This record gives sequence, C-alpha cells and structure tokens, in this order.
Amino acid sequence: MRKRLVKKARRVVVKIGSSVLMGEGEGTGRLPSAASRVFSDIAKEVHGAKNAGKQVVVVSSGAIALGMRKLSLNKRPSSIPERQAIAAVGQVALMTEYGVAFKKRGEKVAQILLTHDDFANRTRFLNARNTITALLSSGIVPIVNENDTVAVEEIKFGDNDSLSALTTNLVEAELLVILSDIDALYDKDPKADPCAVKIPLVEDIDGFLKSADFSSSTSLHGTGGIRSKLLAAKSAAHNGCATIIASGAEKGVLAKVLSGVDIGTLILPKEDRLTSKKHWIAYSSRPVGRIFVDHGARLALIDKGKSLLPSGVVKVDGTFDAGDVIHCVDSKGMEFARGVVNYSSSDIERIKGLKTGEIEKVLGYMVYGEVIHRDNLVVL
Repeated sequence: MRKRLVKKARRVVVKIGSSVLMGEGEGTGRLPSAASRVFSDIAKEVHGAKNAGKQVVVVSSGAIALGMRKLSLNKRPSSIPERQAIAAVGQVALMTEYGVAFKKRGEKVAQILLTHDDFANRTRFLNARNTITALLSSGIVPIVNENDTVAVEEIKFGDNDSLSALTTNLVEAELLVILSDIDALYDKDPKADPCAVKIPLVEDIDGFLKSADFSSSTSLHGTGGIRSKLLAAKSAAHNGCATIIASGAEKGVLAKVLSGVDIGTLILPKEDRLTSKKHWIAYSSRPVGRIFVDHGARLALIDKGKSLLPSGVVKVDGTFDAGDVIHCVDSKGMEFARGVVNYSSSDIERIKGLKTGEIEKVLGYMVYGEVIHRDNLVVL
C-alpha cells in the first residue's frame, strides 16, 4: 500500500522543521556546519525526486531561528515586532542557504511567503496556486514559508505543520511528508516508556484523533509537536492527500520515503475526499459570523446532505456579506458545519424562519432559494 501511494504521488509537499535545519549550534552568530549539510542533503534529495518524475514543494521553517543566530540572540523575543524584525533578517539567510545548496544540483528555487489571509481570500488563494503551478511547470522548486515579517497573532498559522497541510490543497498534492525531530507515532511516550510501540499506519485519522490523549499541553504522549502534525495530517487526508511523518535526522530520509521504505508513520487519505473548494471552506477560510439552526435543519445538513434554507435558521450572530464563510452552529453554539452564505447577515436576519417562497416578498428580490447551498457547505 505504501509503495503504491508514494509511487502514484506526482506532486509532493515536504515540510521541514527548524529542529531539522538547525540542529545543535557551534556558536551563536553563524550557521552550524551540520545545518549546512542538511540544506545540501535536502537539495540532493529533492533533485533526485524531480529526476524520478516528482514535483516537489518545500515548506520550510527556520527564518526566526536563523535570524536569531545571525543577530547573536540567545533568547527568542516575546514581542511581535521584534520577532518580525528577526524573521526579516532570517528569511534572507534561509533563502541564501537554499539557493546555494540547490544551485550545486543545477536547480533553481523561488521564495513564496504566505499568511493565513492569502489562503482565506479565495482570489488570493487561486493567484498563489497559479504562481506555484507556473514555477513547477518551469522546473523551479518553490520554498514556502509563513510571512512572519507581516503576520500578527490573528493571522498566524500557529505552526508550519498547518501551513504545509494548507499547501497540499493549494498545489493539489497527493503526498505530504513532515520531517522533524519526531520519527513516528507511538502508542506511548517512547522517552518515558522503553516498551512504547511504533504505529506504522493510521487508516482513519479522524477516529485516531478522537481516541488520542492530548492531556499534554504540547503534544500527544508527551512528544513535542505531534498534535499539530496530526491535525495537519487530518486536513491533508480530507483533501485526498496521504501524510508520512518521519525523522529529518535520518540520512537520505526523503529518498527512502519516496521509494516506499517503511519508515515513520503513514496516515492514509480519506476515500470521500473534499473537493478543493470545500477543503478551502473547511480549512483555509476564516469564518466571520455564525448562523444558529434548529434541530431539524441540523439533521438535514448532516444526515441528508441538504442545503440550509431560511426556515431552518433561528438566529444570526455577527456581521457578514453574501459570499462570506460562516459557522453553522446548533442551539448550544456548537459548530457542526461551515459554508458560504448567499445573503448578508442583515438579509438573513429578515428572512430567518421563513419559507423559500417568502424571500422575494420580504427582501424585494430572490437570488437564491437557499441561505447556504449544499455545494458550498462542509459538515465538520
């Protein structure tokens, strides 16, 4: 199964964590030689993947870590402006390292800096997709990173695992490879329990997440960062994209992964994958309001795949326009779906609880008979 999945994956997103790039420093202010070798190894393996017919998009962390090293800082600043300034310095260093390493392999790279708003805005999302598609068609390797120099808390991804998952939808990838200091999933914390057993395969990521113990504030089973990787894998899975979590410290790891070697943990994609637009609604968009629906409408949306009609709307919360993405919530305010509305919040307030045939009488016009059409609605 693994070999079949990686063989058919023509477009691959590879996420590389800061811990993989930086390793242990050899002195503040300069890049450790071990880190330089990592950049070289990445370039070598991506070059090999391209020769094997793959298109590779790299999602890279490391700008702030490199910026701190360049500025001889031992402690990560707490303020956003300071982190943004450090990231601005680090981005130059990061792309310089990638540029030099890939040039030795006869490859060209391009920098793609994104914020959550670039994914949330459908037009910017499609523009970014077209840009990356053009780069790949020209044989250029896109290096994607969060635009830390302009991002603030409300638009930050929170981690580049999330960014890598969103990128799989952006570029329509079939495989996401997450390389970090975590070599795989385990049934227990391997650092605390020597009897911990590796989990080589997760067939149902949704079920796995429901049963997972996230009692640790940072991770599952105390392994730092694994929760964000699992959530990224879930997002990718619903896009029909498989995920492999493996150790970036292992020599030749990407080549091994892409040749089907059984390393790390493979997380299978969902068979009932979301369309690109629905995946965007569920994971990339930023809902700007809430619509409370009654019990009957909730069941119709969840169990029967119906559209949301005015008759099922109980209350409107927030201010939004037609075409915005909103949360669909039950009487207790629990979200169960997201969708693109056909009417503004003020118009929905006027037609809530009414039959479709009454829309024109109240508003003076009727563009759509549904508040949210089923093609623009995703049950979560």
